[in-house]
Amino acid sequence: MCFHNVNKVFILRYNTIFINKESHKFSIAHYTIFSATERERLHGHNYSVSARLVAPLSNNGFSVDYNVYKNLIKMACDALDEHMVLAQNSPYQSICEENGEYIVSFDKERFRFLSSDTLLLPITNVTVEELSYYLLDKLRDDLIRDGLLELDICVSSGPGQQACACWSTDEGLV
Repeated sequence: MCFHNVNKVFILRYNTIFINKESHKFSIAHYTIFSATERERLHGHNYSVSARLVAPLSNNGFSVDYNVYKNLIKMACDALDEHMVLAQNSPYQSICEENGEYIVSFDKERFRFLSSDTLLLPITNVTVEELSYYLLDKLRDDLIRDGLLELDICVSSGPGQQACACWSTDEGLV
């Protein structure tokens, strides 16, 4: 019996791919700001990052090269790992850099953080919601390949607590 390559008309099929690796994690120190006068105490979390991708199934039977996506997510996590993170766009605090330190003014308080240990992120607050959008924005251009139709980046600060930022070819950021 011989098998021949038969030219078939394929119906365009899509797959949802989930990437959730143990290595996709980072630890940061932060505080969340609730109002002009109320904030959390400085503390830290061990965050994990996962992704959901929707892509067409190709003629060779797979949708995406997992290694490309896993490596990009890991690099983004590694860049955040073991830093103090400040929300650069918060309307409730001001941040100045002086002599190798960030000086933060919040309400009647002043904090000093070593610039070398601190990341200023273009977010309004350090929350899982804002971190998921930050990572989606940082990764989107590199991750949108292979005809992706949708991309979700989820950030979790612990079991049962996560936020996802979503991108779609139809809607841009949603």
